[in-house]
Amino acid sequence: MSRLDELIKEFCPNGVEYKKIKQVYKRLKGTPITAGKMKEIDNPNGEIRIFAGGKTVINAMEKDITNANITRVPAVLVQSRGVIDVVYYDKPFTFKNEMWAYTHEDKTSVKYLFYVLKNNMQEFRDAASGMGSLPQISLKVTEDFKIPLPPLPVQQEIVRILDNFTELTAELTAELTARRKQYEYYRDLLLTFGDDISWCNLEEILKIRNGKDYKSFNVGNIPVYGSGGIMTYIDTYAYDKPSVLIPRKGSIDKLYYVEKPFWTVDTIFYTEIYTSKVIPKYVFYCLQKERLEQYNTAGGVPSLTQTVLNKVKIPVPPIEEQERIVAILDRFDALCNDLTCGLPAEIEARQKQYEYYRDKLLSFKEVTA
Repeated sequence: MSRLDELIKEFCPNGVEYKKIKQVYKRLKGTPITAGKMKEIDNPNGEIRIFAGGKTVINAMEKDITNANITRVPAVLVQSRGVIDVVYYDKPFTFKNEMWAYTHEDKTSVKYLFYVLKNNMQEFRDAASGMGSLPQISLKVTEDFKIPLPPLPVQQEIVRILDNFTELTAELTAELTARRKQYEYYRDLLLTFGDDISWCNLEEILKIRNGKDYKSFNVGNIPVYGSGGIMTYIDTYAYDKPSVLIPRKGSIDKLYYVEKPFWTVDTIFYTEIYTSKVIPKYVFYCLQKERLEQYNTAGGVPSLTQTVLNKVKIPVPPIEEQERIVAILDRFDALCNDLTCGLPAEIEARQKQYEYYRDKLLSFKEVTA
């Protein structure tokens, strides 16, 4: 019998009470602050972290934050608009007042709430659907949400187990980040050439094509790519040979290499590559190294144009040398990004294991009056 089983048998063998979050936890308010003000006071050395919508986070000096409501105790922040999520934070912080946070006099209970909310995140995201152009949940969604409340010793053991899982995943993720930096270093080194190698404009080695709307086609197994990746699947393809897909708007630094038939919408270009001159995968690695975001032509949403891209130069060594470089980089890439092997596969497996046990650990029979 595990330590947790022993505690459950001792403290709550017949189940646990369920209560609304607002009955147990203290709700905290944020700070009225604009995006412009956040940009103005952003300071990497600031002692206060400020959470805004989505993944936007900055640090700032407390003296620079007007009308600040600083949280100085461990708390769970509810990101209620755009990216619906929760964050556990135990250092001084504040947040835009469209969000809210919860705390409790016992630190363990706060971390326990974080894990419970994480385990039910899909329910909150489903509740947010259809509320305007951006997903958004109301305060009532979390305030009235009922959670299981086992005795504190049981909460402590659950938090200890789940913390161990997350720490292991964090260690693996840190190692993967280091490997990716190593991969980028060697990629850039392998693709650095002198004047003894010919350099070509992209228009000399490939043709850039525009994407089109897909909505008149039927559902199928052909992936439809936008600037953010695969959007859906249809029964018709635009191109069926190896190609490098280059976002036209949005995430212009996120390239895709595709070997199977595909379709693209108008936010992403595809390329017809002249394989007598270059290997498609070699072009992909060269453009990764080139960091296309430097060619952004817009002041708002990042954008690329065919005119600009056509003049981008890449080195074109003999085909045999291209093959050698691609073989080396493919092995590095698999170790860093392939979900079927290496660290990415291990992280994926650990995450699934964590989610499985989190669900099991947080499932309690409800005690009825």
